Amino acid sequence: SFFTFQQISFVADRIMRKTEHYRMLDYINYVSFFPQLVAGPIVNHRDLVPQFQAIGTGERKVGGGSGEHILTGIRLFVLGMAKKVLLADKFGILADAGYLDVASLDAPAAFLVMLCYTFQIYFDFSGYCDMALGIAKLFRIDLPRNFDAPYRSCSVKEFWNRWHMTLNAFFTQYVYIPLGGSRRGLLQKLRN
Repeated sequence: SFFTFQQISFVADRIMRKTEHYRMLDYINYVSFFPQLVAGPIVNHRDLVPQFQAIGTGERKVGGGSGEHILTGIRLFVLGMAKKVLLADKFGILADAGYLDVASLDAPAAFLVMLCYTFQIYFDFSGYCDMALGIAKLFRIDLPRNFDAPYRSCSVKEFWNRWHMTLNAFFTQYVYIPLGGSRRGLLQKLRN
């Protein structure tokens, strides 16, 4: 789905003439940049291709420098791996055990199983995204954050704005706004 969303954004922007014509190598790098290809975040070509072009022209060096990008990349990767292995997988064991025998769960146990599954999904997805950000940082490529502590939200709207932020941005830019957003009256706003 991440690959598909990136292709949709590129094709839509080319059709609407909102982006320049990229060299084939820039396009191939954009669609095949492996750190985020499988688990996100969804990256817009306007954010990623200029970084590849800067590396290609020597404006942005892949090697050399202070090495701060390496430390940051390793830190993000280790944080993501910890979220995945130490948290998501452990919550998953508890959630799976509960879902194997749903009929025997009382209300507090069912709530606990749902809570475990909720945390499993978050730490799994957030962990993979942090690992992608870390690997990209090793190449001196900056990817957008995808989560901003969504479970600290005080409203559903705030939660939505903090959860899978790149998907939210994609749907806003390529679905909601082209349908008219909130500018065409209450009924169309509710439909959109």
